Amino acid sequence: MSAAPFAEKVRTWLRLCSAAAGHTSATNASGFAIMLLDKNLARRHRRRIPEALLLAFAACFGSLGVLAGMYVCRHKTRKPLFTITVPLLLLAQCAILYFLFR
Repeated sequence: MSAAPFAEKVRTWLRLCSAAAGHTSATNASGFAIMLLDKNLARRHRRRIPEALLLAFAACFGSLGVLAGMYVCRHKTRKPLFTITVPLLLLAQCAILYFLFR
């Protein structure tokens, strides 16, 4: 039995983990940026970003960035839709990642 198939599986697994980490990082950074942008638009009384889009960023593994944006920018922290949903999404995403990569 050769070690080549095992080494190839490890390389494939590492590529997958790297891609997942890159996607999660980009989505979290985008989630934070979109919360910052929406806060700035609110201050200037301009047209806002829909709440559904903000929650969609959180649902696509960007909940940590959206949650950080909520509390750093003090934005959407009075809305139960955000203060309950975003932390629950973060917990669910942590559970998914735990079961995927354990």
